[in-house]
Order: sequence, then C-alpha cells, then structure tokens
Amino acid sequence: MSASILLIIGVVMFVFGYFVYSKFVAKYILKLDDKNITPAHEFRDEIDYVPANKFVLWGHHFTAVAGAAPIVGPAIAVQWGWLPAFLWVVLGTVFFAGIHDMSALWASVKNQGKSIGNVCQKVIGTKIGQLFMVVIFLVLLMVNAAFGVIIAKESVEYPTTIIPAWGAILIALLMGQAIYRFKMNLALVTIIAVVLLYALVPIGVAYPVNLPENVAGLDSLRQWVVILFIYAGIASILPVWMLLQPRDYVNGVQLVIGLMLLYGSIIIVNPTVLAPDIIPAIKAGDYSLIIPVLFITIACGAISGFHGIVASGTTSKQINKESDVRFVGYLGSVGEGSLALGTIIACVAGVGLLSANAGLNPDT
Repeated sequence: MSASILLIIGVVMFVFGYFVYSKFVAKYILKLDDKNITPAHEFRDEIDYVPANKFVLWGHHFTAVAGAAPIVGPAIAVQWGWLPAFLWVVLGTVFFAGIHDMSALWASVKNQGKSIGNVCQKVIGTKIGQLFMVVIFLVLLMVNAAFGVIIAKESVEYPTTIIPAWGAILIALLMGQAIYRFKMNLALVTIIAVVLLYALVPIGVAYPVNLPENVAGLDSLRQWVVILFIYAGIASILPVWMLLQPRDYVNGVQLVIGLMLLYGSIIIVNPTVLAPDIIPAIKAGDYSLIIPVLFITIACGAISGFHGIVASGTTSKQINKESDVRFVGYLGSVGEGSLALGTIIACVAGVGLLSANAGLNPDT
C-alpha cells in the first residue's frame, strides 16, 4: 500500500466533510443564520466577548484542541494495524468530531456564550448540569496537571526550547496589539510573527536556559511547574484578544506549515506502508483487543468531549457571525484529524522507510 494513496483518501474525505456534510448539517439542522446577533456582539466587553476574524478564531480553536493527544493516540493505536486507526481518524473526524465541535459551539452561541455545563443545566436539568460542571472541573484539573508536568519535564530536558517557547508569548502580545489596537493587516502581522518565531529557534539553541538546581526547596522541575501555573493564571485573566487568541492563532499557523511540509514529503517520497493493515489476532476474531480500546486510545483526532469545553468556554464568545460556527468548529476538528492522519502515516510508513534505509528488516 502506498502512503500517498492513504493520504489522498484521507484528505478527500476531509474535503467532503467540510464542503458537503458540514454544509448540510449547518444549513438544515443547525440552521445557521448571519442575521442573528452573536454573543460576541450582544455582550461585547473587550475581555471575553470579542468578535474575532474567523481565520484567527479558527487558529485559536484548532490549537486549543490539538495538543499532544492527536499525535500520541494514533501512534499507539497503530499497534493493532494501520487500518482501524486510519478508518477511525478519517471517519471519526468527518462524521463525529467535526459535527460535535460545530454543534457544541452552536449550542453555546445560542445560549449567550455560556459553557456547555450551563447549557446542560438549562436543557437537561439543574442537577445533571451541576454534575456535569463537577466533571468538567475534574477533567480540567487533570489536563492542567498532566500537561504542566509534561511541559516542565521538557523544559528541563530541552533548555534550548525555552527562548522560542516563551518568546512566542511576547510575540503573541505584540500581535494582539497590532491586530486589535492598531488594526494592522492580518496577513502582514502573521508573516512577521512567524518569521520572528523561527528566528528565535537558533537563538534558543545558542542560549539554553537552565533554572537553578534548588530554590526554596524546589528542584528545577517543580520550579517550572510553579512558573507554568503562574503563567496560566495570568493568561486566564487577561483579555482574550491580548494573549490567548493571538498565541493560539500563530501556533495554529505553525501547525499548518508543519502539516504542509509533512504531507508534501509523503507525496514526494511516497513510501510504502510496511506495517500490517490488521494484526493476525484481530483477523482471527479476537476483537476484544481493539473494541472499545481503539476509541479510547484515539480520542483527540477522532472525537473528544474536551473539545466541547473549549468550544463553549472561549470560542463561542468570539464568534463574529453564525456562519463562522461551521468554519471554526468543523474545520478546527479537521485540522486535528489531519494531524492524526499524518501521525499514522509517519508511523506505519516513515519508520519502515528508515529501517529499510538502515538495512534492517522492517518486519522486526
């Protein structure tokens, strides 16, 4: 099986999902209408409720939902063969994740930009809504703790990443001012920001940042955890247009550039998928190996409930017009699915290619 064929099939399905399926759902089921006033305009406060350019907001939503999960999950799932992972990522993105994110965003927009928990209280009932809010709190606590520790470990192990990573925050602050206060051209601001971000990479390599081994009884790992949580607290109370939105947007642009390079390399090199489509145990009928574990392993990249929190927590308050719900919500999930698709192909074709070049037996 050619890796290029898998890529083309996946991309064609994503294109179908956005231009056909999501358009049908938006028109006949959600009935998006630009004549309706969105919460961003109705409750505009220049803090949380701020009408945003749909491309900027798409970058914000895409980056907020696409973390490490759409890379790690698919990379683990290919142990059962590339076919189940490929089908779940492609079909899950087109028929589940995109509709889920778009619908969650729509529901929040229709309810004054309130979080999905508040929407549940109104639609399902107070007790269920309160229980759902508790679940959301615990999920966010878990996510913050997990990513805080992971990023802290990476900061200790790779000190050359500190200047590029934290420099992106300064660039995002400048971007927010340029876009909203000085009304500069978005394309020009984007190009300058991306160039500056890449310029920080060699600077970070030349000047790695290492924290002291011990400060007030805290080693460098725990120091980074404290710093990260302080940053998260400050970022959460700043106006969304000042840091959160432009930071996510420019990171989204970087992800798109990375995906273009990855997809382009797959087309040019056109490696052969050497991994099995389905492992022998599953072909023999042992479906317990894959059901329902596959759908838990690949959540982000197919469908994840966390996206509903993001869609209703911040994104819904920045929707300029209702038609943007489809562009931001559905296409944001497509972006994440594209990342998962690239991961699958890289694992089942790229690793085999490296093994073949090294003179190793890819079957081992």
